[in-house]
Amino acid sequence: MSGPVAVVGGTGPEGRGLALRWARAGVHIIIGSREEQRARHAAAEIQAQCGGNARVEGAENSVAVAQADVVMLTVPFAGQAELLKKLKPAFRPNAVVIDATVPLAAEVGGRATRTLGVWQGSAAQQTAELVPPGVAVVAAFHNVSHTLLEGDGPVDCDVIVCTDHEPARAVAFELARKISGVRPVDGGKLENARIVEQITALLIAINIRAKRQSAGIRITGLDAWVERPRRD
Repeated sequence: MSGPVAVVGGTGPEGRGLALRWARAGVHIIIGSREEQRARHAAAEIQAQCGGNARVEGAENSVAVAQADVVMLTVPFAGQAELLKKLKPAFRPNAVVIDATVPLAAEVGGRATRTLGVWQGSAAQQTAELVPPGVAVVAAFHNVSHTLLEGDGPVDCDVIVCTDHEPARAVAFELARKISGVRPVDGGKLENARIVEQITALLIAINIRAKRQSAGIRITGLDAWVERPRRD
């Protein structure tokens, strides 16, 4: 991957963890935040953790999005729609948006072990309605523990990738493979994102019961097929 990846919500735990792993793998990262200074501070910390030739910058969200053909969205569901409406003019034509948003009930004062009903079917499908025409939306990276991402060891988790755009699926597969231990799995159409999003709530419940923060998922019985996304 030659161009930068903008991580919108990159100052939060999940976005920061993904940014760290990808920066270590040589991906040019632009941390996005509502506050430029906060983004720059997070970028500097990640840069210090990576060292070497890592490239990590920080910028206000719209500036970050305008500089990247791949945008990773890791924001709370409560602010997702409003943020995307503000960012709409900033997206590059034919950009790829990878959405890890989960509509947890905790967003409205409920339990983190439950999800909200989304009119469009899922948070990712809501994103698809709000981005400009020509921008491809992928649902992925919902179920990866930020605790593991922020560490140094392999991440024991599959990443289920759902989208209606096969070239965009290949982009998400490439980014998943850059994280040691992670395996991408073709999850079919974007409409299946509603199921993947709900798995996050289940993993939260498992973590609570086990007093852990590292539960993930593995899909068995696929062998090498899982490594070959369709290229229709």
